[in-house]
Amino acid sequence: MLDNRILEQLFRRNYSEMIHLARVLLGDDGEAEDIVQDIFLRIADSDIPPKNDSYLLTAVRNACLNEIRQMQLHEQVKNLLPIEDETDLQPIDKQLEQLEDISVFVDEQLEEPHRSIFHLRFDEDLTIADIARRLGLNPNTTYKYLAQSIQIIKNHFKH
Repeated sequence: MLDNRILEQLFRRNYSEMIHLARVLLGDDGEAEDIVQDIFLRIADSDIPPKNDSYLLTAVRNACLNEIRQMQLHEQVKNLLPIEDETDLQPIDKQLEQLEDISVFVDEQLEEPHRSIFHLRFDEDLTIADIARRLGLNPNTTYKYLAQSIQIIKNHFKH
């Protein structure tokens, strides 16, 4: 753990610049604060302080770019899922039958890791980050696999 005095000095010297950069890149105060806080938490857990202050700005930039990529992938996955369609108006037994058909298709037709990611997301209701950690994958890769799985399923069940 890094000495609290060193951490406090880093914080006082760099916080305003770091938060400003994150706000400019993300356009969201809450997300910017989360990014900067995460960076300071990682530094606090480290035994070695950053060599210079520019490291902190680079860390902010990289974390923001990663966040932007994840938001873009999340948006792409969200766009693959219909918000409302005629399935919502069908009787529950018909909906359950369709869900069972999808489940059978996933088990029989999807390859790994698509199958596992799909089940972890929709059967166990895990987040993309949790799935990525559990399977040892990058979250962006996990999003891509999930998006591909959803597209394959949608294409197969098109009427």
